[in-house]
Amino acid sequence: MKELIKKLINKETVTYIIFGVGSTVVNLGVFKLCDLFFTSVTETDLVLLTNLIAWVAAVIFAFVTNKIWVFESKSWKGSVLKKEIPSFVGARLFSLGVEELGLLVFIKWLNFDRFSWNIFGLFTLGGKMMVKIGLAVIVVIMNYVFSKFIIFKNKE
Repeated sequence: MKELIKKLINKETVTYIIFGVGSTVVNLGVFKLCDLFFTSVTETDLVLLTNLIAWVAAVIFAFVTNKIWVFESKSWKGSVLKKEIPSFVGARLFSLGVEELGLLVFIKWLNFDRFSWNIFGLFTLGGKMMVKIGLAVIVVIMNYVFSKFIIFKNKE
């Protein structure tokens, strides 16, 4: 059991969680700002466009932090970046597709944005943000697997 814990909880997974939370905060923050902006300007719910803009900001943040601190891929040579950037963006595009589909299903088709939850009497969280947070958990796990085993895999 100790060996399994050592394998699961190490510098790489801890830094991934820290920067994964950071990437999620960037994503959720940009999502909320864009949602407020688009709703006030257009009076239309542009949830998929809002999510795309938030995704771009989060992917840039995640690539840099994952490359430098999580998976310690130190090379900035063109030949290395030619492999890492497309595979990173490709994997993130796949998880974006999962997230966009989830938003479409839960917000556009099932109308979860009608709901809100009072969190321990401290604040109310709207259905749109609850769906976004739930999907973020799924996406973070998917992105770790892609990054660990495909994009920044050890070349030892």
